[in-house]
Amino acid sequence: MTSQAERSSNWVWLLTLFTAAGFIETMFYGQVNAFMPLYLPRLGVSALDVAAYTGIIVATSNATGIPFLPFWGTLADRYSRQPLIVRSFVAHIVAAGVMLTAGNVWVFLIGRSLMSLALGNTGLMMTTLSEHAPSTRVGFAFAVMNGAPPLGAFIGPLLGGRIVDQWGYPALLWINIGLMLLLIASLTFGYRDTFKGANRGPLLQMAADSVRLIFRSPRLRALFPALFVLFAGWMLAITYAPIAILSLYRGGQPGTIVGLVLGAGGLVTLVVSPIVGALADRFGHWRTLFAVAALSMVLWPLPAFAHGLVAFGVVWALLNGVLSGMFAVSFSVLSESAPGDVRGRVMSFAYLPVNVALIVGPGLGSLVTKGSVLAVFPTGAAFTALGIAMLALASRKSTALGE
Repeated sequence: MTSQAERSSNWVWLLTLFTAAGFIETMFYGQVNAFMPLYLPRLGVSALDVAAYTGIIVATSNATGIPFLPFWGTLADRYSRQPLIVRSFVAHIVAAGVMLTAGNVWVFLIGRSLMSLALGNTGLMMTTLSEHAPSTRVGFAFAVMNGAPPLGAFIGPLLGGRIVDQWGYPALLWINIGLMLLLIASLTFGYRDTFKGANRGPLLQMAADSVRLIFRSPRLRALFPALFVLFAGWMLAITYAPIAILSLYRGGQPGTIVGLVLGAGGLVTLVVSPIVGALADRFGHWRTLFAVAALSMVLWPLPAFAHGLVAFGVVWALLNGVLSGMFAVSFSVLSESAPGDVRGRVMSFAYLPVNVALIVGPGLGSLVTKGSVLAVFPTGAAFTALGIAMLALASRKSTALGE
């Protein structure tokens, strides 16, 4: 067990380290996805097929890592969490290396798919953080840590746009390899993981038991699908936002413009997520989640009616700030819905709704965008409305584990 003194002295540093890791990781994701439509023609994809290939690549590559999710939490329970956290950033280095060598879209797809072998690290970091943070600050800590990924997803393109325009997409991949090496060193030597797994059962059985935990809890059984639907519209819109931006821009610096517009959302996220986390600690996680989700539903259609890049950028930034707050507080809701003795194994699946949304959302986008790429925004509102209804049902369920 972690003593109160250890909790008080270590949690701020641990929060800083894990927040930085999430920020850099999703900068990488954000840059790969934001500039992929610009790079695909160099891999032999025709301009008319870029939107379709974008959806296919994002959906397929995110599906690759999901079958491995139960094993990461199981291996952490059996041995230690720290090596499994570090493993994810090693996967990113290998993925970037394959994408660098890609001479066609199919090799690029393999590299992009290898990124999904990093799944499961955030849940392990949140579990470690929850054991160190004071109980009255867990909501705030989760909001700060989980506000970093949306921020990184937007700031990454902002910083990478000029690099892509000046030196190309491969240069951006090399920079990310360097950042991942720095993260690996920091997470290996930057803190001491006191958790040591004691479960020595068969790995396959332990992995299957991890999945069964979710189905044994009425609350979790309803909450995971609700969060998936709630996030599906956002993942759909994020995938196609660069194409929507390019449809409004006719200049000669597309990478820079995509980066600026997406980066504006990150600046709003930087402010909104900690505020939402503090409100959640004060007024309740569930209540805050419902309020923020309802606000996002009202904002969703606005980008489709924006005329010009400036108007689009403003409403897109506002929408993503609110969605990032919703995203951050959802993890507090998930954590408090999991029984304490199995919370670590449940939280290893924390990003599963997002990852499934990254499969279904972009896949659906291949159909939705046939008429207009702007159709993704009202579609996002529809997903959010359905997600709120499903959340309401999940909130009434028991958290006890059944047989």
